[in-house]
Amino acid sequence: QVQLVESGGGLVQAGASLRLSCAASGRTLSNYGMGWFRQAPGMERECVATITTSGRSRYCADSVKGRFTISRDNAKNTVYLQMNSLEPEDTAVYYCAASGYSAPGSDSNYYSYWGQGTQVTVSS
Repeated sequence: QVQLVESGGGLVQAGASLRLSCAASGRTLSNYGMGWFRQAPGMERECVATITTSGRSRYCADSVKGRFTISRDNAKNTVYLQMNSLEPEDTAVYYCAASGYSAPGSDSNYYSYWGQGTQVTVSS
């Protein structure tokens, strides 16, 4: 079992930055492909970014390319999502997820473990 705990969310103004963290316990995170997903009110959950066990990143949502950066620190068993130039449209609950696949991609069905989520609210 992998337990994931997200942190770093909050209320910010448009243009600000936040860094989300996802701390894992129970298993070594280096063996898992990781992803960040988000769900806005009334919307379906969508993939934001993924990172493979080897550290290769992919950004699922075109709207975050160039603004968000996913990274992992296996020594700290933690995955990050650096979010810059935040926009009101980024408002959502952000979830961290772990997959037993090394390169799970954007399909949430490939992720077995999920955190409880952290709220990000961007005001205009």
